[in-house]
Amino acid sequence: QVQLVESGGGLVQPGGSLRLSCAPSGSIFGISTMAWYRQAPGKQRESVAVMSSGGTTNYADSVKGRFTISRDNAKNTVYLQMNSLKPEDTAVYHCNWRDWRTKDYWGQGTQVTVSS
Repeated sequence: QVQLVESGGGLVQPGGSLRLSCAPSGSIFGISTMAWYRQAPGKQRESVAVMSSGGTTNYADSVKGRFTISRDNAKNTVYLQMNSLKPEDTAVYHCNWRDWRTKDYWGQGTQVTVSS
């Protein structure tokens, strides 16, 4: 089955930056939204950034002004630019695409650790 594949996670110091990438392993059609979620140990999964098919974006208050979701249609790839990273941003980040039938496609998750 088609899955999303993330890359770009890793270990960074507070104040540093990372860019996560997400692309499908196969063909996915009729996408309505693209999003990034994260889950830290002992916490619920939360949505951090969402982009509609029309390009409208929404961000969680905790990341607003620091994170940017974008896409490259030619490469069929969605990105999450993460700037001014804080220790509380440490989590497993998952890419999510939803089609017009409300079927969800998920990535395997990539670890982001912010620590000095």
